[in-house]
Amino acid sequence: MAFAVVGIQAHFSKTLLLFFLPQIFNFVLSCPQLFRLVPCPRHRVPRLDSETSLLHPSKAEFKEKPPSAFATLILRVFATLGLVQLTTDEQTGAITATTNLTILNVLLVRLGPMREESLTKTLICTQSRGAYSHSL
Repeated sequence: MAFAVVGIQAHFSKTLLLFFLPQIFNFVLSCPQLFRLVPCPRHRVPRLDSETSLLHPSKAEFKEKPPSAFATLILRVFATLGLVQLTTDEQTGAITATTNLTILNVLLVRLGPMREESLTKTLICTQSRGAYSHSL
């Protein structure tokens, strides 16, 4: 809210938008789960491996029925872009699970498992760098 007030009052609305790009990306990425094309578990945060203290991407499983053709297309595009990891049935090739569609899980898919502190710093740097590079 403070960013919004300062951005609006100081007429930095374009710069303010740049600070919110990661949140906008997260919303667009989450849309298939939010609109129930992909199962949306109660918690979509990364899962913790207690033995190594590393976070791994959490998964959504297609337990009741396979994804629709539209959902499959979206997930395959996301997988091609490196945003999700898909698990498929070896016999049918149908998608049985996908990593949850959040920016935290994308960072873990792209960069591998990491500690919570490292993931937090990576997310902050991603947001700061995006706003900084676009404001130049």
